[in-house]
Amino acid sequence: MARLARAFITCAEGVAALLMAAMFATFILQIAVRYIMGSAWFMARFGGVISAASFGWTLEFCLVLWLWIVFWGNAFVVREKDHVTFDIIYFWVRPGLRKWFAVIGALAVAFGLLASIGPTYDKLAILKLKSSATLGVKMFPIYSIYFVFLVVVGLRYLWRAIDVLRHGAEGEDHHHLEVTDE
Repeated sequence: MARLARAFITCAEGVAALLMAAMFATFILQIAVRYIMGSAWFMARFGGVISAASFGWTLEFCLVLWLWIVFWGNAFVVREKDHVTFDIIYFWVRPGLRKWFAVIGALAVAFGLLASIGPTYDKLAILKLKSSATLGVKMFPIYSIYFVFLVVVGLRYLWRAIDVLRHGAEGEDHHHLEVTDE
């Protein structure tokens, strides 16, 4: 089971890396078209072989990729310990109370995310009718990654609540910021 989980994590990280690579390549293409092919020097030598105006899609494509990177990454790549937490009181209290802080917090996050699926779907259903300005695809599939995020992170926090109930909160692994007087 651990090998399967590790393989899934590796694939999820690979998808995130591919999304970032595609965004970077599109960004470089956008710069090349705008500043090289759209320059007076290029136009004087090669004429209108390539029209910079036909590359307006690159901006919208970069925005779509960024949206997917953020929600995909937070659903499948970012770990619990990588999140910013305000845990001064959490680590100050005894482990028994810390367990209940973790359970209640995890259930609150899970409930908030999972309960928002229906209302979010109702608000975004209009996007089934609308198309993107330059990509020629419907908007709903573009924003569907948000529903994946809601479900996956909601289930991860439900699992966290169950795991803390079963094993306690003593072994939590958080990154701590060391403050020095230098």
